[in-house]
Amino acid sequence: MTVRRRWTVRGLRSGALAALLAYAAGLYASRSGGLVEVERLLDRPVPLLGAAVVLLVVSAVLGAGSSSGARSGARAGVVQIAVAVVLAPLVAASAVGAASSRLLDGGARSVERKVHPDHPERVLTVTGDSSSIDSTSYRAELLTGTGWSARHWTIGSWDGGRDRLRAVEWSTADRITVTTARELLVFTLGPDGDPGRPTATPR
Repeated sequence: MTVRRRWTVRGLRSGALAALLAYAAGLYASRSGGLVEVERLLDRPVPLLGAAVVLLVVSAVLGAGSSSGARSGARAGVVQIAVAVVLAPLVAASAVGAASSRLLDGGARSVERKVHPDHPERVLTVTGDSSSIDSTSYRAELLTGTGWSARHWTIGSWDGGRDRLRAVEWSTADRITVTTARELLVFTLGPDGDPGRPTATPR
């Protein structure tokens, strides 16, 4: 393997590692309490994981084609078959994932947004998802902070059945009250903005 090709292979593998690490950061940020901007930019499995696989496959092809003789030809042939086996399901999965993502995003819409009267950096959001055939489900979140330090905290999700969501509101400076068809939930914010687990009262 020439020095130039060796550096090319290393560069491709480094790019694949960078894509994997970027997606790992986005996936970690998607949890409750994660950074909003990091999730928005990096929680993208189709392009990032797809890029990582393609870069690894290309680096394998270049590495296999660097030897000489009949052994090199046989090895390159095996690698090319492996490339086809890997890329075919990857392309199919990417297409299905992209289509599913667009469908789900198309069904989601912002229903309500309530800014804390004394703390404008705290915002309650309710998002409705009408992608379900049976009914619309709702997801409530708390956003804290601004810019790159902004975090999102999961409050809960409710479907349109018997436990239908009725209201999400600020009850005091550090408490959130969620009213459903069955119960009253009160969340008390921690120092970092985490709503924690609620106290529930049947209605």
